[in-house]
Amino acid sequence: MTVDLFAPLFEYSDFANAALLRASEPLTAAQLDTPFDLGMGTLRKTLKHILDGESVWLARWKGEVETPWPPYETTITVAALRDGFAATSAARGAFLASLADTDLSREQRYRDSKGSLFSATFGDMLIQGFVHSTHHRAQAVNMLRRLGAGLVELDYMTHVRKAVS
Repeated sequence: MTVDLFAPLFEYSDFANAALLRASEPLTAAQLDTPFDLGMGTLRKTLKHILDGESVWLARWKGEVETPWPPYETTITVAALRDGFAATSAARGAFLASLADTDLSREQRYRDSKGSLFSATFGDMLIQGFVHSTHHRAQAVNMLRRLGAGLVELDYMTHVRKAVS
């Protein structure tokens, strides 16, 4: 595992987050807050959870063991989510640029959202930061489809492939 592997994964993550936000922009507040039996219960809360997860994992990567999970903001706008994702992406990019491959095998401690203390390799923590968002984005896509927002294509190849003539 090398640090270089993570740059395209997090670039994809930014692409996928932006696609979800574009699909969410035309929705009404009532649609954003429609109850669902998956994710965090509503599209708005699920999008906020993705953002919070990315910022919490970034703090943990930086060694902030006692990172509390942010409270749910039930009225956050899509524009505020976009700003939050942009800030987190920029901070994450700067942080990842400072890493060496040897950092990936380092053991690091953190507390989960329930307060339990854990240890994991830094590389595994980076993977979790990526996978957590991917998991919840799939839930958000399902919610968007059920709200009639159409298909939101988040396939990785959609992001990276090039047409051949």
